[in-house]
Amino acid sequence: MTKRIAIIGAGPSGLAQLRAFQSAADKGIDIPEIVCYEKQSDWGGLWNYSWRTGLDQNGEPVHGSMYRYLWSNGPKECLEFADYSFEEHFGHPIASYPPRAVVFDYIKGRVEKAGVRKFIRFNCPVRHVSFDDTSEQFTVSVHDQQADAVVQEQFDHVIVASGHFSTPNVPEFQGFSEFNGRILHAHDFRDALEFKDKDLLLIGSSYSAEDIGSQCYKYGARSITTSYRTAPMGFAWPDNWEEKPLLLKVDRDTAYFRDGTSKKIDAIILCTGYLHHFPYLDEPLRLKTGNRMWPLGLYKGAAWEENPRMFYLGMQDQWYTFNMFDAQAWWVRDVILGEIALPSREAMQADSQSWRDREETLDSDESMILFQGDYVKSLISETDYPSFDIDGVNRTFLEWEHHKHENIMTFRDHSYRSLMTGTLAPPHHTPWLDAMDDSLEAFLAQPDKSARQTGDDRATTAQLTTDDA
Repeated sequence: MTKRIAIIGAGPSGLAQLRAFQSAADKGIDIPEIVCYEKQSDWGGLWNYSWRTGLDQNGEPVHGSMYRYLWSNGPKECLEFADYSFEEHFGHPIASYPPRAVVFDYIKGRVEKAGVRKFIRFNCPVRHVSFDDTSEQFTVSVHDQQADAVVQEQFDHVIVASGHFSTPNVPEFQGFSEFNGRILHAHDFRDALEFKDKDLLLIGSSYSAEDIGSQCYKYGARSITTSYRTAPMGFAWPDNWEEKPLLLKVDRDTAYFRDGTSKKIDAIILCTGYLHHFPYLDEPLRLKTGNRMWPLGLYKGAAWEENPRMFYLGMQDQWYTFNMFDAQAWWVRDVILGEIALPSREAMQADSQSWRDREETLDSDESMILFQGDYVKSLISETDYPSFDIDGVNRTFLEWEHHKHENIMTFRDHSYRSLMTGTLAPPHHTPWLDAMDDSLEAFLAQPDKSARQTGDDRATTAQLTTDDA
């Protein structure tokens, strides 16, 4: 009997898994029957932008945390697929820091070429997953919202690819209930123009605070304050941006910080991270972890040690993204196809612990990048995923970090060489700080067709862009 595989989620991880199986089929290998459940109406996961916050049209929690004007905050050369380059997709080289719409188009291009959409059932949130020890089968309950019916199906394997950047971690501080302004989590941030001419407080000191603050600066926030728990981000911020120790409390219009200072503010954005949240999984199947480089319980970072018929993709804190998801997906595919044999549970746990022990020694961005690069190397060494220059990716990451510390507002204007094609990316026709239109069409426009915007033109153009949308 043909095996049946359930994949939960059609974001970058789930699509990587579909592409991995399709790659095997192209080589004449018999693949299992595959069903991919996606709760949104389209594929792409977080890259599938929605204006909605809170609940979607079906009453489901909105998955996406994407916002207008988001551009890649790392070089595209570090996430490029080894089997489908940006140059192949667009027909020519493009700049190193594309906006969301361009990255989404690239993700779609590979899976459209692979023809895997037929495996996906859209508008189908998973309600429950259980495992029967006697039959060694998973039962997956799904709400087919188009038919408004809850259905159950049995599978030999389940692959959880639903991500961990969609359920916000929302702390509360004294005075929030009496604050006169807007309070929201980064998950619900959609448009920096909402905060034009506002004094903005962002709580957090990682990528969300860095990027949302940069967006709000770009689109005209009057002032930006970021509040940190342990350490400041430490970049050379613009004159109207300052970092403060942790927020203690707010009153109606003022924030009070641990260093004894205070500041009048109009709005608060909680850039406080996300939870690994799998309410649809039975307790014995549920991964419980914080956002870290090596979650325990996953052999090779993917196989659920308590029941290795089940797999998780993309559960790590991430430097590598798309090509790491690919490496995991190819490895999981080969375990399911019987090409890779899993050791005993004790051996899997010992291997995971050795990675965790190394993770505990990581003390810098460089050490974390090298650690994750070694992890990706270890996976692709066991499969037929196309090899690529992981050491070169590491060097590009380190160069990127240098450019950020050199100037946090201009790092996106740098270019890097593709580790897949060797082509040096051209500079973008407009510096990031002046590029107010984040559409695919504007990004791909030829330099002589794109007006350069500077100074006072920014707010006007941004407002026109919003009004036209």
